[in-house]
Amino acid sequence: MLWSGSSPLTAARAGMWGFLMFAGAAWLVVGWSVLRLEPTDLARVAGPIVLFGAVCEGLRALAGTRTWWLNAVLTVLFAATGTVMLLSDDTGWTTTASLIGWYLLVRGAVDVAVGIMTRGVDRVWSLVVTVGVLETALGFLAASPLARGAQTIVVILGALGVLRAIADLVTALRLREIAAKGRDLLELPPERATGLTGYSAGHADYEGPKHRARQGATESFHDQVVRTTADLDRMLAEAGITGPRVPKKKAPDIQDLPPAPDTLEGIENAAAPEKSAGGH
Repeated sequence: MLWSGSSPLTAARAGMWGFLMFAGAAWLVVGWSVLRLEPTDLARVAGPIVLFGAVCEGLRALAGTRTWWLNAVLTVLFAATGTVMLLSDDTGWTTTASLIGWYLLVRGAVDVAVGIMTRGVDRVWSLVVTVGVLETALGFLAASPLARGAQTIVVILGALGVLRAIADLVTALRLREIAAKGRDLLELPPERATGLTGYSAGHADYEGPKHRARQGATESFHDQVVRTTADLDRMLAEAGITGPRVPKKKAPDIQDLPPAPDTLEGIENAAAPEKSAGGH
């Protein structure tokens, strides 16, 4: 929770921390300046202070947090409240005190609710909850019959400036911390950057058009068998492996062959033993 309704894990635009730092410093100036006001100037100053609070809510919404929509709603609500305070012709401090109390009650309730909801994801949640409780208490005081004097309203406005300054300054510092961590994660050592470049180049070659064309080409089963066999023969040849050699049969010796008969009687005599063997 970077501020009311914000989580450090969901901040999308860490560059907003500078604007919130400026807003926190401005709230400190507001808290110090209102203590020097004359009672007659109170009604003219309270409206711009609430409008400045609406601007700060708009900055939080632009930071892109998980609850940006809540900050956007508060922006519209506080802008309407400040406009009503500027257009009011009440010569006393009743309307001014009640609208300041309204602003503090809403702002404090949101801080307390969202701070408790995000207590498991941010280490400063208790600080924001404390700020919300104090704002809610000031809101009750401003809206109560006790705040009918100008001096009381001036003190409430001064306390409002200090509390909002604390909340915005803490928010700005947390956003800056997250931005620094993000840069450290994105910067790789030289050797890892070189390895990542080589991996990216190899992946691009693997996913190139030639590889995709080869994968997408359709071939018959016969073509697949022929291609696989050719690849296997090529790999075996590269490895220096050849097929088994078939031993040559020894030619029979001429002396072991029976003599060839030259006459018809010799042929009949050669066939006679075969017949006698068949008779047995």
